[in-house]
Amino acid sequence: MVTLFQTLHTLSYVAADRLKSVKEEKGASAIEYAILVAAIAAVVIAAVALLGGKITALFNTVLPNITPAKTS
Repeated sequence: MVTLFQTLHTLSYVAADRLKSVKEEKGASAIEYAILVAAIAAVVIAAVALLGGKITALFNTVLPNITPAKTS
């Protein structure tokens, strides 16, 4: 009977430790998501800065060739 009590007592400590680590990981994952979002934003800003002029030139080339659709 003592062994059963010791096993349950140890199990309660292990479960409490696991729950504590899960709570700590939620904060870490929020920080990881924030870093990931910042990295994606940096890549998007860099792409716009590098390709912005080329995209504008492309639209300015295509725009005069577009004819408006006729509505009936």
